[in-house]
Amino acid sequence: MESRPGDFKNPIPTVDIIIELDDKGIILIKRKNPPYGWAIPGGFVDYGESLENAAMREAKEETSLDIELIKQFHTYSDPKRDKRFHTISTVYIAKANGEPKAADDAADVGIFKENNLPEPIVFDHKEILRDYFKKR
Repeated sequence: MESRPGDFKNPIPTVDIIIELDDKGIILIKRKNPPYGWAIPGGFVDYGESLENAAMREAKEETSLDIELIKQFHTYSDPKRDKRFHTISTVYIAKANGEPKAADDAADVGIFKENNLPEPIVFDHKEILRDYFKKR
């Protein structure tokens, strides 16, 4: 019997976007839904959607900003990175201009630098941010 993609339980693809806002810092969102806390903007990739389009869509939905993707940063795949289910996230670095406004499943939005990151930061986003600031 031939296997089909639906026969297997697979990780869920997601994107996270480190949005650099002018020289002010990076944007984090305060989550409206569990797990509660601060996070890098991002979310699930829709069926039929490219990672790049998902990143631009999620950034717009959560921060109300149009972004310019600069580069793909890294992929994070630890099965424990999200307690709800196994996700694999491709992280992008992007630039934006303007004033971010929380929307969609973001309760609040803030601009932060490495020395004033909020708490708590959910998922593995603290690790992602540590990697980002180390490389910047």
